[in-house]
Amino acid sequence: MMSGRDQEPSRYYVGIDVGTGSVRAALVDQRGLLLAFAEQPIKKWEPQFNHHEQSSEDIWAACCLVTKEVVQGIDAHRIRGLGFDATCSLVVLDKEFHPLPVNHEGDSSRNVIMWLDHRAVSQVHRINETKHRVLQYVGGVMSVEMQAPKLLWLKENLREICWDKAGHFFDLPDFLSWKATGVTARSLCSLVCKWTYSAEKGWDDSFWKMIGLEDLIDDNYSKIGNLVLLPGAALGIGLTPEAARELGLPSGIAVAASLIDAHAGGLGVIGADVRGHGLTCEGQPVTSRLAVICGTSSCHMGISKDPVFVPGVWGPYYSAMVPGFWLNEGGQSVTGKLIDHMVQGHPAFPELQAKATARNLQKHHGIHGDTPGIAKYELEVTSSKAF
Repeated sequence: MMSGRDQEPSRYYVGIDVGTGSVRAALVDQRGLLLAFAEQPIKKWEPQFNHHEQSSEDIWAACCLVTKEVVQGIDAHRIRGLGFDATCSLVVLDKEFHPLPVNHEGDSSRNVIMWLDHRAVSQVHRINETKHRVLQYVGGVMSVEMQAPKLLWLKENLREICWDKAGHFFDLPDFLSWKATGVTARSLCSLVCKWTYSAEKGWDDSFWKMIGLEDLIDDNYSKIGNLVLLPGAALGIGLTPEAARELGLPSGIAVAASLIDAHAGGLGVIGADVRGHGLTCEGQPVTSRLAVICGTSSCHMGISKDPVFVPGVWGPYYSAMVPGFWLNEGGQSVTGKLIDHMVQGHPAFPELQAKATARNLQKHHGIHGDTPGIAKYELEVTSSKAF
């Protein structure tokens, strides 16, 4: 806990960030001062090459642990809002909201296809061969990491144990907001960026029919989202009593429509107040800024008043991050993971890890001092996350 707690502010806010390998929670006050931070690892499975899976129940349990930790010692009735961001992984539930398996083993506890999963290579090639008009909004070529190819893979490979029983396909950020509120509304952020939804036109029936997923159109797209909200919009009447008990919070707290994790970081960078810091972007419009969000991968994000179409660059996405602006994204895969690999392979890494543990620091915070070779290593890969 930080010294800011000595003078109790009138309002608190909780942000929960679900990354590839862990869940983080932060408690901030109305001035944006960070008061508490907690982190909890989450499980990952790789049953075969290019298959990466997680458990939505394990992720939710981790969310509950870190939230309880950051609100210890404060008056929880002063918490005014709760928000989630997460990786754009695919969560599969049945009609009663129970987990369904996304694997040949039939293990329903593993009901999440991770964002970095590449099992649907064949499916994404066929989707791209259609040259459907929605592809112009993903740089002309859909990524295997988006949701449409993963959905098609499930239909073609796990029809009986998964596809035919499925009632709800969630982006992970939207699963978390549903878990907190019971509201199945989806965030415009996830649907526009990963599901081919248009903020201006909605779903395109012809796309889903062309790729063989016409059954998703049934019941007004109820399985993938027919109530869509801007990021940050209030969901229902707030935190349900059940979710409140699990998170250690009072019920009824406002819960915001979610964001993809990189986009939460992008919003924080694009909207940062830079006055008085001598930066070249001071006094310039937000459209002049480029956000570089560093995590397992790196994502470069910029916004514009008018749509910009660039082959190979995702977008333009309308109102997906900043309302009224078009978003474009580029980046490099696994850059953060490669840095981890380099640091963890260094002979001095065990010493760094021991010193970080002794000082209650993450190894990415770095240790100034006498650790040979990597003593000055202090890349803060979590600093781009916005709470």
